[in-house]
Amino acid sequence: MSLEARGFERGEGGAADAVAVARPRQARRTRLEPWRAAWELLHDLSVAVLFCFFLITFVAQAFRVQGTSMKPLLHDGDRIVVNKFVYRFQSIARGDVVVFWYPRDPSTSFIKRVAGLPGDTVEMRLGHLYVNGREMPETYLAAEQRDLDSFPPTAITAGHYFVLGDNRRGSNDSRSWGEVPEKYIYGRAILRFWPPTQLGLIR
Repeated sequence: MSLEARGFERGEGGAADAVAVARPRQARRTRLEPWRAAWELLHDLSVAVLFCFFLITFVAQAFRVQGTSMKPLLHDGDRIVVNKFVYRFQSIARGDVVVFWYPRDPSTSFIKRVAGLPGDTVEMRLGHLYVNGREMPETYLAAEQRDLDSFPPTAITAGHYFVLGDNRRGSNDSRSWGEVPEKYIYGRAILRFWPPTQLGLIR
């Protein structure tokens, strides 16, 4: 007679034997559960860290604005989100608010607005911006931030951009140190999230 048939014949005894056999396995399972839970937590944390690293490196990153060169659009201490992925699919456009490595010190990041594209001729006449001989309607400027300085006509070389701060009276920009290489521009400011009262898209 097989063991299975004998177990059915013994009734409760067979059931007791089955429980006795299962009990050591259950004990081992109980001892392993804390380690399994710890491993799953470590795994989940690792995935989360890698995901955050991917986001910060390639997609988007939060920054704190330092200084007042982009007033009235942005103020000192504002928190913004920079899209670091957008220029993989589209070209840098005139008027974009971009974040880039400062050409004279690439360890420092600046935020400015693109005024001139490669091949453009940029000029300032008494505080008014001209591109290729045509005055640009800079509706984002406030009267108190506009200066009366002039800048001679300058041709922008290939692969470079001319950038300006919206606060022309207090901006260290391309008028002082020249063009920005395209490879130094690594993102476009898209959103201000702090302070909450100023939450909104950056244009």
